[in-house]
Amino acid sequence: MGHAAAEAVVHGRGVQLVPYTVTGEPLEKTKGNVVGVSAVPVNLVGNEEKEDVLLKLKDDNPSLIIVDFTLPSAVNGNALLYTSLGIPFVMGTTGGDRQKLMEDVVQSGVYALIAPNMGKQVVAFQAMMEMMAENFPGAFSGYTLTVTESHQKTKVDTSGTAKAVVDSFQRLGLDFDVSQVEKVRDPGEQVSKMGVPEGALAGHAFHTYHLVSPEGSVNFEFQHNVVGRSIYGEGTVDACRFLAKKIQDGAEQRVYDMVDVLRAGAMR
Repeated sequence: MGHAAAEAVVHGRGVQLVPYTVTGEPLEKTKGNVVGVSAVPVNLVGNEEKEDVLLKLKDDNPSLIIVDFTLPSAVNGNALLYTSLGIPFVMGTTGGDRQKLMEDVVQSGVYALIAPNMGKQVVAFQAMMEMMAENFPGAFSGYTLTVTESHQKTKVDTSGTAKAVVDSFQRLGLDFDVSQVEKVRDPGEQVSKMGVPEGALAGHAFHTYHLVSPEGSVNFEFQHNVVGRSIYGEGTVDACRFLAKKIQDGAEQRVYDMVDVLRAGAMR
């Protein structure tokens, strides 16, 4: 996901890629190594040198915003690093201790935008579900819900989007726990059961929410299937522009999300 975001920055307007990426690898494995992002060489930064490098990048780039797409296990540590250095950031990584994440960022006073999904249209769907839950609580009481999500096999945690939508369904009266979400990670099953194109096995996000009335005579199904990662990269660039504008305007220093971006009309 980070690579897709970097590519979107390279091709985006009004933003510039600072060609460094922090990894969890030791220094001896990263020193002098680069990865290509749309023909732009990006330097790999090892774990031992990341703090010094980020401080220098902050000094050299006063409007620096970090984009974080890593692993759930790195979420809280990375956020503490960015806040301790006073660097604004956009985080699309799911997992970790989300309550602690929000508390740490709020207490730091650093500008941040954190969202489990950077895909603008998918976020709009999430917001629609939240609005329905707020306005029609209990509307689906008694219904049975099944949720199935499929992502590339390297994604270890449950989809953050699925978690958010399940929260809305719970407020709509459904007795359903996030632990009941079916995570499909086997490539064969992804193709046969979920209909994922074979060429998209390494990068996709398929979600199906199926509701059945108590007597089984009424069915509702919500589905959003994303092939590739460009939708997330484009949304990440919009998020960076939005956060940069908030910083420039001296707006409230708080944790923003993609719904804030949508409400501001800050999409291109």
